[in-house]
Amino acid sequence: MAAPGKKDYYEILGVSRGASADEIKKAYRALTRKYHPDANPGDKEAEAKYKEINEANEVLSDPKKRAQYDQFGYVGDVPPDGFGGAGGGFGGFGGQTFTQEDLGDLFGDLFGGGFGGGRRRSSNPNAPKRGADLEASVKISLEEAYKGTKRKLEIPRLDTCPHCGGSGAEPGSKVETCPACHGTGQVREVVNTPFGQMQQIVTCAKCGGKGRTVDRVCTVCRGNGRVQKTQSVEVKIPAGVDNGTRLRVSSKGEAGINGGPAGDLFILTEVMPDARFTRKGDDLNTTIEISYPQAALGCEVKVDTFDGVEKLDIPAGTQAGSKLRIKGRGMPRLRGKGSGDMNILVRVKVPKSLSAKERELLIQLARESGQQVKA
Repeated sequence: MAAPGKKDYYEILGVSRGASADEIKKAYRALTRKYHPDANPGDKEAEAKYKEINEANEVLSDPKKRAQYDQFGYVGDVPPDGFGGAGGGFGGFGGQTFTQEDLGDLFGDLFGGGFGGGRRRSSNPNAPKRGADLEASVKISLEEAYKGTKRKLEIPRLDTCPHCGGSGAEPGSKVETCPACHGTGQVREVVNTPFGQMQQIVTCAKCGGKGRTVDRVCTVCRGNGRVQKTQSVEVKIPAGVDNGTRLRVSSKGEAGINGGPAGDLFILTEVMPDARFTRKGDDLNTTIEISYPQAALGCEVKVDTFDGVEKLDIPAGTQAGSKLRIKGRGMPRLRGKGSGDMNILVRVKVPKSLSAKERELLIQLARESGQQVKA
């Protein structure tokens, strides 16, 4: 049913309130043909009817607008004048003023709890609250990431005031329940809304939401219960961390409120580039250079690792660009057993200058293999 004094769009289109979208469309087309100004030149009544038909169709053909119209009898954010009482609001449903919680319960029953999420109950302002988490970053070398290391960090944080023990009151001062909020830390205030007057819950201005007042606030923390301090924290960085690894140090965040637990400290690692190795996942990559005779005949070379020098066998006939591997000499796996591998890229070094004897030997080698060279 439409609001008193308002248009009934279903009646205008001549359909029932349960009409389908197709039925509404069919009725609209029939009526527009009948009342179109081109079919009724100079007929003011037909022109007004045509406008009503279009207005009704605009609302009933849109699912969202139709749903609002079905619920409230109007479309838009603000009710039309005369909707449900004076002043354009619900008028408190017969003069009664509803709180936000009341309307939350009412609309929750009617429409599935979609109005403010239902009743909200205030929490105890003096209940213990966990402190905020903090975050810091550390730069480490790739070798430190390989072996693990420690860092001593200076972290600024809010700590429990040593003078008042976190109460916010000067020792020996008088603590009383706030007379404005009666210890709840919250008060109700009346606001005007499209639905009429509503009461909403806000933080008590007199006590700042604490639910209590003191005649003398702490001279050190000025009533906050916490003070800014710098704490020294030694952080253990495990082997295997990578760029962006986030480590948690329990209870090293900001101090809690009203005796609540402290937050945590999170450490973000930044691994610096290394001159010898590059990292890919849990593997380490490096490059070695060998001579042409070493590549052709094979040899044994020494490869640097983070655990010392490792011997590597170069097979005869190794080509430039070949990749060899030393198992288990990559990065330790941070969350797992074992380590990655070390991958070695082989480059064949060509000398830029030769002695007379080296030149003669290479010419003989070229002739022996049938290759043309500049003699």
